[in-house]
Amino acid sequence: MASSLGRLFRMSVLRNGRETVPSTGAGGARRTVTPHRSVVTTSSGAVLPKPKKTTFGLIRIAVVVVPFLYVGTRISKNFAALLEEHDIFVPEDDDDDD
Repeated sequence: MASSLGRLFRMSVLRNGRETVPSTGAGGARRTVTPHRSVVTTSSGAVLPKPKKTTFGLIRIAVVVVPFLYVGTRISKNFAALLEEHDIFVPEDDDDDD
């Protein structure tokens, strides 16, 4: 009974993702269980096809990165102007001509 409950617990941990499982040793050390794909064949024995690989070219990266960089710089510029307008953060002009 206890071994079947232990097996059930381990299977639920593997399904739910990465979790730490307490060890039964006296030291109380923990081991980490990481999920992985272990099914490579069907029930009839046929090998499953390779999963589709999504390639990310430079154009796709640029389409995502450039607009967000632009929006981020606009937000930063407007927020800096707002801070300076309300005299919350105004850099001091120190002339250190020493």
